[in-house]
Amino acid sequence: MKWPRDFGLSMRIWLTMGLLLMVFLAFLAVLRSLGVGLWGLVLISVGFTFVQYFFSDRLVLMSTGARIVDADEYPQLHRTVERLATEAEIPMPRVAVMPSPIPNAFATGRSPKHAVVAVTDSIHKLLTPRELDAVLAHELAHVKNRDILTMTLASFVAMIASLIMNNAIFLSLGDRREGSPWMIAWVVAIVVWVVSTLLMMSLSRYREFAADRGSALITRDPDSLISALLKINGRIAAAPEERRRQAESANAFYILPVGGSFLAELFATHPPLERRIEALERIRTEI
Repeated sequence: MKWPRDFGLSMRIWLTMGLLLMVFLAFLAVLRSLGVGLWGLVLISVGFTFVQYFFSDRLVLMSTGARIVDADEYPQLHRTVERLATEAEIPMPRVAVMPSPIPNAFATGRSPKHAVVAVTDSIHKLLTPRELDAVLAHELAHVKNRDILTMTLASFVAMIASLIMNNAIFLSLGDRREGSPWMIAWVVAIVVWVVSTLLMMSLSRYREFAADRGSALITRDPDSLISALLKINGRIAAAPEERRRQAESANAFYILPVGGSFLAELFATHPPLERRIEALERIRTEI
């Protein structure tokens, strides 16, 4: 299929990257003026980013308990993913299944050639075949848009700020000088972490809109994605609090987040469900 270029997503990516670069350079200038030794932390951040980029799929699978399954074990799921990947004109990704009574799905991997699409083992019991097609197409749209690469690069500034936040307060304990540069660096790092995280979350929320649109274009069936999102949301709302807390750590990856605190909502990785449905209804009219 012909995949129309999403100029909105492209512009937001470049704008976010530009703003993050400005924040990073300002951050370096302030810390440099304070005499803070920064380059060790930068090198550590580069190392973390390298690991996150090349091993993101394995790390996500480990954190969610998902495992790669072959076609003999889940033949219908493999056939569906292969058919949708062909429609989206991307290589067939690996398929994974994770044990969870809360139906959900996610995609990971640094590129279409190294992608993994995962679903919970309970999702087949909730969704119809067309609804499952729509959910899988949403995840394949993430793969086609190279979302993991984008967010890995975007998280670099927040990672450095987070490292300084975690270490500066301890380093400042041994520095009795008034106006300790490490304490000032800690305060500056908090501000930078908040700003960079808000920028990333804004980009992440638009990525979900773009993936919803991609699903509608692949399947030509936005109504099935609307129906699937409503069903998954209903099942999440009905799940025991303990189950939801166990799944919250992977909220950023799921097609729908599994609840969260007020602070989690402030730094939400997904737009409100109502806005996603409204956008899909507009896409239905376009199609």
